[in-house]
Amino acid sequence: MSWRWLFLTEIDDLIASMYMSTQHKIVIVGGGAGGLELATRLGRTYGRRKRALITLVDKNRTHIWKPKLHEIASGSMDLGDHEVDYMAQAHWNHFTFRIGQLKGLDRTNKTIELAPYVDEQGRAVTPTQYIHYDTLVICIGSLSNDFGTQGVKEHALKLETQHDAKSFHSRMVNACIRAHNQTEVIHKRQLHVAIIGAGATGVELAAELHRTTREVVAFGLDRIDVDKDIKVSLIEAADRILPALQPRLSQATEQLLSRLGVHVMTNSKVMEVSSTGIRLADGREIESELVVWAAGVKAPDFLKDFGGLETNRINQLVVHDTLQTTHDPDIFALGDCAACPCSDADGGRAGIVPPRAQAAHQQATHMWLQIQRRFAQQPLKPYRYRDFGSLVSLGKFSTVGNMMGGLIGKSLMIEGTFAKLMYLSLYKLHELAIHGTLKTTLFTLARMITKQTNPTVKLH
Repeated sequence: MSWRWLFLTEIDDLIASMYMSTQHKIVIVGGGAGGLELATRLGRTYGRRKRALITLVDKNRTHIWKPKLHEIASGSMDLGDHEVDYMAQAHWNHFTFRIGQLKGLDRTNKTIELAPYVDEQGRAVTPTQYIHYDTLVICIGSLSNDFGTQGVKEHALKLETQHDAKSFHSRMVNACIRAHNQTEVIHKRQLHVAIIGAGATGVELAAELHRTTREVVAFGLDRIDVDKDIKVSLIEAADRILPALQPRLSQATEQLLSRLGVHVMTNSKVMEVSSTGIRLADGREIESELVVWAAGVKAPDFLKDFGGLETNRINQLVVHDTLQTTHDPDIFALGDCAACPCSDADGGRAGIVPPRAQAAHQQATHMWLQIQRRFAQQPLKPYRYRDFGSLVSLGKFSTVGNMMGGLIGKSLMIEGTFAKLMYLSLYKLHELAIHGTLKTTLFTLARMITKQTNPTVKLH
């Protein structure tokens, strides 16, 4: 009986392995907004039915929606309440998660190489991994572009990862506590935060910091004069803030920031960042304790000539309108790391699709449909970017933006409560894509309850 059981078990394992080897292998590199949504959707459809093997690769263990990083940095949002565990998400949605940094690509053998993952003590957690693919989707996002500005790497903080956001928040709170407990007078740079780049990230961070720093001080740090000692400066090289948006939106936002007390500086090009502050092109020097670089966008440097794939000047993978890379039809790219053509018909935008969360969401949906067409051996369809507008959150004070441009052919400026609801809905759409209706509802209710028992700003 034991011999028969062993024999049958081995036969079952052999059949299972043969069945798995025949399954289409889809590998998604990057667990951001687009990558995680795509992996979840593919897992629920093809992974559950054993029609494909879906593998998600990321260098981190958890996911956070990148447009929320400024809220983590300012302390207005608790990371633990919003991060998604990749391993749990994979288990619940029938795909596989592998942790590691993308290192190499062998297009001939259709294999990617992942660098070993090490812990904080430098010990290897995973060895070098090699993963075979039939379809490869690269969606590793973007980084800030410092344009080679002197001192940025050494002295400026960036908001690119969860670690960056937590590090900034810790330094901000420590600076306030240090100023409260010191015996000497608080000098002018000690509680000064300078934000370089007045795009959406810089503007949103400035507004949030104005509020959260004052709330931190309200928790017993009464030796700090919030109006005198705390200063937030927003520095932009262009002639207006939010240069990618319409002038009227920029004007409305700048007026609100000025009313809040944020020092807005336009036409101010940064030449150097030092340990004591910033030096501008016109010779002015701005003393600052914390400097945040939030200007420019580029894809990670290692993508340059990665695997022989075509890239542009900012390291983005050049793709056709089908999202296929120009040199390999089995490799796709989406999100901020992809230079996808954008036709004149789509909102009047020429060039490439802009690096926005809504674009990654749209491309993830389109990519899911493309894979269906590949399985059915149907021709792939071109992706058409639809601009539904831009929204900039100014914390509890306001939200401004424009919307509906892709639907009605015009731009409708919105602000106030309605704009806040629209901004919140963007995040809820992301949560619905990865959690479904029931979990998203429960998460929302849980946060509403715990909000009543926690401080208004995170203090640790």
